[in-house]
Formats: sequence, structure tokens, C-alpha cells
Amino acid sequence: MDDFSSISLLSLAMLVGCYVAGTIPLAVNFSEEKLKLVTVLGAGLLCGTALAVIIPEGVHALYEEVLEGAHHGHGQLESEVSEAKVAVEPVAGSHAEHGHEQLHAYIGVSLVLGFVFMLLVDQIGTSHIHSSDDPESARVVSSKITTTLGLVVHAAADGVALGAAASTSQTSVQLIVFVAIMLHKAPAAFGLVSFLMHAGLERNRIRKHLLVFALAAPVLAMLTFVGLSQSSKEALSDVNATGVAMLFSAGTFLYVATVHVLPEVGGTGGHSHGPSAGNSKGLSKVEVGALVLGCLIPLVLSIGHQH
Repeated sequence: MDDFSSISLLSLAMLVGCYVAGTIPLAVNFSEEKLKLVTVLGAGLLCGTALAVIIPEGVHALYEEVLEGAHHGHGQLESEVSEAKVAVEPVAGSHAEHGHEQLHAYIGVSLVLGFVFMLLVDQIGTSHIHSSDDPESARVVSSKITTTLGLVVHAAADGVALGAAASTSQTSVQLIVFVAIMLHKAPAAFGLVSFLMHAGLERNRIRKHLLVFALAAPVLAMLTFVGLSQSSKEALSDVNATGVAMLFSAGTFLYVATVHVLPEVGGTGGHSHGPSAGNSKGLSKVEVGALVLGCLIPLVLSIGHQH
């Protein structure tokens, strides 16, 4: 119940924080430079969290089951007669080795699938914009929906990451993932609302778009947590679903940070969700510093978090 209450609180905090961040452009004009700095820091945190927290935790969750199974089997063998133990021990060793080889494949497949999933979502959205006979009017009409849809899918992937992190029962991992997601989602909500205002959408419609975006991650976080806890109770599969979910979400994190956020803020022609898309100055020294700091923060936090 402790894990469930923590994921509930984090989901609620994410919903409220994201919605509040999105309503700021409706109330006040915010400095574009400051928004860009927070976005760069968020991109660094996404990369750092994916590489230093989510991938190691996902790999650990995958191997934990095999290692526990091997250890359990080994303990049973020790309780048997010593001759039987000598006869069966090589079999247990070869079984564990076979399990390790299988898990190696799962690690790569999960990461690549997460990355490719986000790539396909992006391409579907882009081709939807360009497929009309009148590209200019289609861009104006469709880009509002496509931008919201793209961000909702990103947010849903973030929710999967948080739900998977919560199912590891480690508070430090949950908090690191939560902070990385919030620092990414808050500017994303801000940018979404700014873009929709720039596109001339009515304020009530903007609030509906924002609510859908704000709800996506908390809902998926809860569903992922419940689904993973159920699958672990039922033990339907040899593969640890938490590990696969975390590695999949790490692939989505890396895609969002490297293909969306960094090209967008660096002015190298990424998929923009904000009115500052045309900015082609690149990153300033302060922004590069913020990016590096964002990458290093999860690494420093994870150093003290050893198993």
C-alpha cells in the first residue's frame, strides 16, 4: 500500500504541477530566454535520468529475477544430498547462463522499441500535416491537434517510466524520475499553451488540450504500476515486466531529449512545439552549462544509490 500511496501522490502532484505550468502563459508573459534555459535543463535531466538511472535500474530489475531464481535453486540443491548437488549444479549454472543470454537481447530490444515507437508517432503526425492538398491551411488546422497528440504520447511514455519506477519500491529512483519528468513536462505544457495561443485557438479549447496533456502521464503511471504489480503477483512470465517497461521508457526519454528538445532549443530544425521555433542562434554558454548540469544531476544522485 505504501508504493500505491506514493505513486498516487506523485501522479496528483504531476497533474496539478503540469496544469498550473500550462496556465501561466494564459495569465502572464514569460521571458523566452528563461523558458529556453529550463527546457535545456529538462533535456539534460531526461538524458541523464535515462542513462544513469532508468537503464541501470531496468537492467537490475531484469537480472534480479534470474539471479534470485538461480540463488533459490542453489539453496535447494544445498539442502539435498551432496552427491545429487554435485550432479545437478552444472545444469543450474547452464540454465542461469541461458537466462542471461536471453536478457541481453531484452535490454537492446526494449531500448530500441521505445526509441522507434516515438519516432513512428512523430512521423505519423508529420505525414498527417503534409498529406493535404492545401499544405498551408492543413498545417494551421492539423498542427494544433498533432502537437497536442504528440505531447500526450510523450507524456504517456513518461507515465510508464514513473509507474515502472514506483514498482521497484525504491523511493530515490521514483523521486529522480519524477523530477526529470516534471522539469520536462512543465516547459512542455508552457510551450503547448503558448503555441496554441499563437495559433489562435480559443482559451476554453486551450484549457481542454492542456487538461488532456496533464492527465496523460498520471493516468498511465497508475495503470503501469497496477499492471506491473498484477503481473508480478501472477508471475505469468519469466521476464520481469518492470525491467522491460523501464528500458522501453528509457528509449522514449532518449528520443524526446535528443530528437525533439535539443534540436528545438539549439535551433537546428527539430520538431518545435513553441513559438520560438525559428530561433537559430544555437546554445549559449549558460545553456550548455545547464544541459551538462542536467545530465550530471541524476548521475550524482544515483552514485549514493547502490544496491
